[in-house]
Amino acid sequence: MPDTSPPALREQFLLDPDLVFLNHGSFGACPKPVFAELQRWQLEMERNPVQFLGRRSAALLHEARCRLAAHLGAAVDDLVFVPNATTGVNTVAQSLVLQPGDEVLTTDHEYGACDATWRRVCARTGAHYRRVEVPLPFDAGSFVSRLMAAVTPRTRLIFVSHITSTTALVFPVAALCAAARAHGLATLVDGAHAPGQMALNLHEVGADFYTGNCHKWLCAPKGAAFLHVRPEMQAQVHAPVVSWGYVAGEDGAGHTGFDAYVGRTLLERRLQWQGTRDIAAWLSVPAALDFLAAHDWPARRAECHARALALQARVGARNGLAPIARDEDFGQMVPIPVRSPDPEGLRAGLFDQHRIEVPVTQHAGQVFVRVSVQAYTLDSELQALENALAAAGV
Repeated sequence: MPDTSPPALREQFLLDPDLVFLNHGSFGACPKPVFAELQRWQLEMERNPVQFLGRRSAALLHEARCRLAAHLGAAVDDLVFVPNATTGVNTVAQSLVLQPGDEVLTTDHEYGACDATWRRVCARTGAHYRRVEVPLPFDAGSFVSRLMAAVTPRTRLIFVSHITSTTALVFPVAALCAAARAHGLATLVDGAHAPGQMALNLHEVGADFYTGNCHKWLCAPKGAAFLHVRPEMQAQVHAPVVSWGYVAGEDGAGHTGFDAYVGRTLLERRLQWQGTRDIAAWLSVPAALDFLAAHDWPARRAECHARALALQARVGARNGLAPIARDEDFGQMVPIPVRSPDPEGLRAGLFDQHRIEVPVTQHAGQVFVRVSVQAYTLDSELQALENALAAAGV
């Protein structure tokens, strides 16, 4: 077993050594060996782009998806790669057939880009995007009943985050998906922050649609994510870009000798081939899984969770602000409540004066410093943030 201490793992990442990086949650960070694998695949592609993309990519992508599917407790035929979770949400949103007066039900904790997606789709179709307040402090026990109480006869889909972006809360999505299915409602889960930050079994979650990032907590290269669709829902999912996958198997479709768009399932054919693009990040996902396995990532996650909670408790003891949820409602990200009349000024000051990269978020009139604790995070970095917040009087 390699050295799994934070200082040793910090050496495995490409982060600026002069930076206090406490924002893994926004874009992730890629280990050196995984980044090397990304570059290896890119070089391999350039040796013969026609052969690589046209004749090899389908098999290579299938192999990479097999590894990811096994890690996520899913069937490989129900999973396709997408560039990011927002693309996954958009794919489902643009595919869903909505009529005037239909409703998409969600919470008031969702990621802004996905809120924008649904508002645009609903404005175009005449449907309604209804946001249900989930108050703070967060009560996980009432979450499902609160959402289901808001269901009406016009509700067509429930859309929620698995782990929220602004408030870092872990929503009980498996229980919600089961309740929705019992009422004949479809579910879409935005799992942008979940893979790698928590043990994830998509079969047990039971969502009709689940999208998640590999480039955040799974430590894959940027641009690696997935969309998982239950088999009975796959025929209604359409790619954002219509390309050769829509004509695969028709007369004349394969005369060029390209087989990249000939997939095993309709979902794969439609979404896998959408024109020329770099697939190296997707092919590097197995290397990221190997890196996590080699460093006993479940143990690292548990350590990071404990360290994040300890930091939150120390800051709270100083500024008198209580956490917004129980310990078990967080993963490796915690939203530390602070008193600040200028959240953006606080964020900028932390970076400009202390070289601390950390987001300052807002929800329902409260301000939070959303700290990500990853396996490479040093105790000295957490102490630097704690000292900087005290100096700022928040």
